[in-house]
Amino acid sequence: MKLFAVLFEDDWQNAAVIRKEYQERHFAFLEENAASIRTAGPLSREGDAFAGGLWLVEAVNADEVDRLVKEDPFWSAGLRKSVQILTWSQVFADGSRRI
Repeated sequence: MKLFAVLFEDDWQNAAVIRKEYQERHFAFLEENAASIRTAGPLSREGDAFAGGLWLVEAVNADEVDRLVKEDPFWSAGLRKSVQILTWSQVFADGSRRI
């Protein structure tokens, strides 16, 4: 298994409406996929509303991550303007090297 960082850029013009309508379905999706989606949360710029999101996903390959992204209710609702799926390696955490 590999770790992937998934970076989402949101459609900021419609974000508030979409988030309000789909938030509970999105959380239910994250809970259902907690074995793969290790952590998730919104991203923002100083003083701005939501700018996007970040997931850390454990998966066999990027295709598996892409499948998860496209099953998320936020994706089908049009919240996500773009997505990047990047392989990630943790090398430092809690004040210690991991390699």
